[in-house]
Amino acid sequence: MEPSQHRGGRVLSPAPMARRRVLLYLKPFDVYPPRPLPGASSPTFPPPPPPPRAANPKILSYLDDRCRVHKDTINLCKSVLQGKPLDWISVQRNHLSNPIHDVDLVITVGGDGTLLRASHFLDSSIPILGVNSDPTCSDEVDELTEEFDARRSTGYLCAATARNFEEILDATLAGSRHYSELSRISVKLNESQLPTYALNDILVSHPCPASVSRFSLRKRSNGETSRLINSRSSGLRVATATGSTAAMLSAGGFMMPISSRELQYMIREPISPTDADKPLLHGLVKQEQHMLVVWYNQEGAVYIDGSHVAYSIQHGDTLEISSDAPVLKVILPEYLLKQASL
Repeated sequence: MEPSQHRGGRVLSPAPMARRRVLLYLKPFDVYPPRPLPGASSPTFPPPPPPPRAANPKILSYLDDRCRVHKDTINLCKSVLQGKPLDWISVQRNHLSNPIHDVDLVITVGGDGTLLRASHFLDSSIPILGVNSDPTCSDEVDELTEEFDARRSTGYLCAATARNFEEILDATLAGSRHYSELSRISVKLNESQLPTYALNDILVSHPCPASVSRFSLRKRSNGETSRLINSRSSGLRVATATGSTAAMLSAGGFMMPISSRELQYMIREPISPTDADKPLLHGLVKQEQHMLVVWYNQEGAVYIDGSHVAYSIQHGDTLEISSDAPVLKVILPEYLLKQASL
């Protein structure tokens, strides 16, 4: 572009570049259990008995500190954004219910759960950067290991923390930090597409964990179908490569390369499977395959990336599960970038 142009005897300056737009998507504070301030007065007399609470003051101090660290990270991110030539707004995750449009970058501040929630409102056009607002402190875990679980946020998918947020943001805006495209799960219910795509996994099960889930499944590809499996179990879990390190791995599955477009499935706690079925209770759904599930309980649900998003199903409903979904563009942490390049 020339530094100036002549038109009708006037010198025109080049049009300014549009400022990039950023959405700051925040984990709320109400996930931390509130407790009354010391010395706070009660509006009634006598005051009602307090609800049962943890007796260990270290637990209360730990929860207070988690809330403080999270708040400090939010304030830092806002301060950094304020100093950049960006147009940005912030929103708490429980205040957003519509698809995200008209931004160039989404920044989540929380942990993996916050990034997962934001992913449900994104198509394949907008990249997302996760900031782990409250990372685990190994010294704290070691100190308190005999008293309670002091692990904080894992942040498996989060590329930044408060320490390096500005550095990662600058590299992302400059184009030197590239996004990776992660596979997601598509679910069709009775041939109608569910609007939410799973980044980690889905669970198809009875809403009551003590109840048996009854369903059948088979895989289909290019008109060919696999053997039908009739299952009585605790449900069916299907994971992406990203989700293969989460509940799937804990249940005995295997880690997949994060760039894989295949899905991993597992029937949970099958009841008396036949010898012929046993090799088919856990396996892969290839990129060109679809898994067909027919549900046989009076009630059931499809849980997407945890318990926050669920779709009800009932007897006779059919599900079509595949990786035929928009990818998600994610700025990954360094160790996952190395894995993706292998």
